[in-house]
Amino acid sequence: MDWLRSGRARGPDSGMGTFRVTLHLAGATGERFQLMEALVDTGASYTWIPRDALEGLGVQPDESRVFVLADGREVRYPVAWVRVRLDERTQPTLVVCGDSGTEPLLGAFTLEGFGLGVDPVNRRLIPVPGLLKGSVPLQVPDLIKIHIPAAEHSHNL
Repeated sequence: MDWLRSGRARGPDSGMGTFRVTLHLAGATGERFQLMEALVDTGASYTWIPRDALEGLGVQPDESRVFVLADGREVRYPVAWVRVRLDERTQPTLVVCGDSGTEPLLGAFTLEGFGLGVDPVNRRLIPVPGLLKGSVPLQVPDLIKIHIPAAEHSHNL
């Protein structure tokens, strides 16, 4: 996959760098997929799917989590694992069970799971490499290994 282009053209009501993509959503077993458009929102930690759409797929929440809204308020919403298909790839992802009738949002957790980033100028999703910037095990060459006999370690103090 080179990129996923937005399903909608630019319009007067679309914000700078915002766009929608078509995705398919199914319950955790992936038996039946539902087509929907979602606004790409890299500022959202998780994908937001209206509760009525999830219930229609038989999705039941696994737990609830606390989220901070843009105005600083904390709210609690249920979350569930579902399967998302973007282009020809299908991945499991965690979604927020949002208020019924609201607009679906494609959030950062799902984008990272698919290895996708956002090209806001061309309004498309693009493949990006994952980042592994944590600790990496060191490989010690055989020439540097030192053998110290046990007798050298015993001292009378």
